[in-house]
Amino acid sequence: MLLLSPTPRGARLARLLAAEQLRSWGILSDAATQVIAELAANAATHGRVSGRNFQLTLNVVGDTLRVEVTDTRRERLPEAQHPCAEEESGRGLLIVESLADRWGVSSDVVPRKTVWAEITVPGL
Repeated sequence: MLLLSPTPRGARLARLLAAEQLRSWGILSDAATQVIAELAANAATHGRVSGRNFQLTLNVVGDTLRVEVTDTRRERLPEAQHPCAEEESGRGLLIVESLADRWGVSSDVVPRKTVWAEITVPGL
C-alpha cells in the first residue's frame, strides 16, 4: 500500500513504483502498468482534495492482479465517457475497461471510494 499526493507528480510516482513492484514479482505486463497509470491519474485529477492523499494497493491472488486506488471524493463516482474525437482527455476508464478483465467501484467509509481493476496475469 502506498499513500501518494493527489497531484500529477503523485500519479507519476504511483506508476513508477507500481511498475517496479510488478517487476519484482515477475509480472511484466504493459496492460497492468497502463491500468495503474490511468487509475492513479484519475485519483489525482478527479479525486483530488487538498491535504488528502490517495492510496494505491496491489494484490496478487493466484493468476489475478488486483489494483485498488482509493481517494476521498466518494461523491464523484467514475463513469466511462465516450468523448468526441477532438477531445484531448476523458478516455482513461475506456482504457481500463479494455485492458482489465473486470473493474468497478467500492464505497468505503465516508468520504472514501475505491476504484479497482483485476487483470489475469498468466504464468504466475
